[in-house]
Amino acid sequence: MTHPLYDASVPVIKQMLSALSDVLKKAEAHATAKNIDASAYLGARLYPDMFPLSRQVQIACDFAKGIASRLAGAEVPSWPEGEASFAELQALINKTLAHVGAFTPDQFEKAASLEIVLRPGTPKEKKLSGSAYLLHYGLPQFFFHVTTAYALLRHNGIEVGKRDYMGAY
Repeated sequence: MTHPLYDASVPVIKQMLSALSDVLKKAEAHATAKNIDASAYLGARLYPDMFPLSRQVQIACDFAKGIASRLAGAEVPSWPEGEASFAELQALINKTLAHVGAFTPDQFEKAASLEIVLRPGTPKEKKLSGSAYLLHYGLPQFFFHVTTAYALLRHNGIEVGKRDYMGAY
């Protein structure tokens, strides 16, 4: 039996987080080779009112664990935030990959028909089916933050291209 929402989420998330990890490794190596303080990259923004690189990675990981957990009908884990180094961001990505990778396709059997409630109990509460949550909210949010992290590093001189963004597929 196939599980389309598993296929459309877990392998995709793993691919993109692995690619993000590799891009961050290139950034760290570049900073070391050029004797640039890593905080220049970790705090990079395109505009003063946006989140810096480190927060983009944190949010991407947050969406990754949330998507997989919610669609599997599991509790979304709460992890402390505040990663302030490349090593800490790598540890977060690895922890997220392990969490997402622990789910099996069978856990997504009822994912399409699940009711996902965003911002429960607030005026902004929104109820979505599992399919709508994944395709219209979760994945677009995840990709936004992964792409923004990539773009911040590219903008700051890290030599990465589409292959780096896509990773292995």
